[in-house]
Amino acid sequence: MSERPTRRAVLAAGAAGLAAGALPAAAASAGAAEDLQPYASYWFPDGLPSGTPAPGVTWRSLSAWRERDDADLPFNRATVPLAPRFTPPPPNATARPDQARVCALAAFAPTSGNPSQGSASADFYALSHWAYLDELVFWGGSAGEGLVLAPNAPVVDAAHRNGVRVLGTVFLPPAAYGGQLRWTHDLVRQGPDGAFPLADKLVEVARAYGFDGWFLNAETGGGDARLGARMRDFVAYLRARGASGGRALRVTWYDAMTVSGDIAWQNELNERNAPFFRAADGMFLNFGWSRSGLVSSGELARSLGRGPFELWAGIDVEARGWDTPVDWDALVPAGGPHLASYGFYRPEWTWRSLPEGGRAPAAFHARDDRFWSGAALDPARPESGPWRPAAATVVDRSTLIALPFATTFNTGHGLGWYDRGRRVAGDAWNHLGLQDRLPGRRWVVHTAGDRPFVGFDFADAWRGGSSLLVTTQAAGAATVELYAARLPLSEATVVELAHRTDPGSAAVRVEVALALEERPDRFAYLPAGTLPAGGRGWTTATLRLGPLGRAGGTARVLGVRLTAPDGGGVRWRLGELAVHDAVPAAPGRPRAVTVSASTRNADGTAALRLRWDPPAAAGTGRRAPGPVRHYELRQALPGGGFRFLGGTCGHAYYVPALRRTAGEAATRVDVCAVDELYSVSAPASVMFRW
Repeated sequence: MSERPTRRAVLAAGAAGLAAGALPAAAASAGAAEDLQPYASYWFPDGLPSGTPAPGVTWRSLSAWRERDDADLPFNRATVPLAPRFTPPPPNATARPDQARVCALAAFAPTSGNPSQGSASADFYALSHWAYLDELVFWGGSAGEGLVLAPNAPVVDAAHRNGVRVLGTVFLPPAAYGGQLRWTHDLVRQGPDGAFPLADKLVEVARAYGFDGWFLNAETGGGDARLGARMRDFVAYLRARGASGGRALRVTWYDAMTVSGDIAWQNELNERNAPFFRAADGMFLNFGWSRSGLVSSGELARSLGRGPFELWAGIDVEARGWDTPVDWDALVPAGGPHLASYGFYRPEWTWRSLPEGGRAPAAFHARDDRFWSGAALDPARPESGPWRPAAATVVDRSTLIALPFATTFNTGHGLGWYDRGRRVAGDAWNHLGLQDRLPGRRWVVHTAGDRPFVGFDFADAWRGGSSLLVTTQAAGAATVELYAARLPLSEATVVELAHRTDPGSAAVRVEVALALEERPDRFAYLPAGTLPAGGRGWTTATLRLGPLGRAGGTARVLGVRLTAPDGGGVRWRLGELAVHDAVPAAPGRPRAVTVSASTRNADGTAALRLRWDPPAAAGTGRRAPGPVRHYELRQALPGGGFRFLGGTCGHAYYVPALRRTAGEAATRVDVCAVDELYSVSAPASVMFRW
């Protein structure tokens, strides 16, 4: 692929666009009471720009950061551990395990004004195709806001739940975008003991915030060989420091600065940038790569004791998405070994390019499914064409390796919040940390008739903000594969589901489909009953495996089969799917809930910062509580009932607008712990006095 003139500064231009507010306004809006609203953190390395920051921007120095002084850290700290995952057999003949992987540089919001824990809008980049990702870079930064970005907790928690690492960004922009060479010198300043103080700070930040490393993008020109050598040593020091003291942090280098200190995009691995590759864990190659360059890059990587798949060949999809021209056969040829991994630059195009008036959550997910799975929305049969979706090349991965497992198909945003089919909050919201583990293959369907439509829907839900909707006009059976799994089965194993038909739907016979071998076309079916026509509300079913469980074994694929026994159109929703053995006790209640700060808003509501401690350590009883998945906050209403306020995986939460009810003198806020099966603890409460 030949390099276009605009490609050289595409990373810098993209970051500058964020600073200029290039994302939809709903995603960037700040909450009430800005003095209490916590935001994702960003810094300059040391010295600050001259002048005054723009409204809403706070200039901070990374060199001055101290964990104990970071008042927003409790709201930004990720708590979900990085989940182990496995690679199942590919669903098609073109995807190859152990070859190309995918990295993505994605911007979820502008650098400044990015709320720490979501916001009151469903118009959000709710990334969910984690199964194809190996590494996510939390992209952004600008000379007018800050150059070092720490990912906010919801993104990291959602990624970790699916086994994906998240990197923060260090961005040193070209002078054309406000870059100053002194910031590069600040970053790589070396102490008399040979240490790099800001590399130590980067390690401290990543450990304190709970993410997985750093993406280094040095594009400020004017350097010399001395600066290039110091940058190389900085990268090596950062990687070595990040490898000590627990799980190793990763360092990915962007192909811009060379060892001579100048900015010269190589579009390949060669002697001019190989010292940085040796110092880092991987390199993101600039966008002008070619087949011959990738071949030579792979040969050089092997000669250095590394592999070609530690190189990410950049693919810029910011402007054209799936219409981006890509020489796929030069990178991941269908008839031969892949030459490198690849990195998408700005795949949130699927969200940003939604038209005004058509920005509903379901519309976003339909576009995002097409980007990752292809226009046919069937990873088992990826169509040929100019766009080669990840599903056609990269084998998806799964974290379903242990019981219990449960999902409510909550995508991390919605138009309301539901609890057991009842709407308990009517406002739009987003919080990616509350996202469930979602189906990785969208959508593999086995049917002899017309293919049904499968997708996420936001008009009704069992829990959270969304459910899985299947619609079809065919009377024949259709089996929808949902999850690749390695779930152990026993006589005690049960499968639970909550489902319903919508008004106007025909009756539908429902079965849970389990594949016990690597061949997913060999299913065992568990009858879950026939739902009547017309949509009569949610139904729950508990299915015991019987002889299937007594034989033991492992569930390799988990799905559903639907049949319309009387014919007619079907609209069927799946709101919850769970597989477990013994049900653990409900989680213990959180402890020591406090209002750490509060303020009154102009509209009469109150903004609160709340803190709490996790439940006490579980005992050794036969039904000890399982781990806490997340926490939910509820406002107790006079006369009973509650209003859902939000949720988080951490131990602090910001409520932007608590509404007083019926002139009450004090409002009770409850914090409940929720486990992997969505069992809810007894509440721990705090009173807010008006």
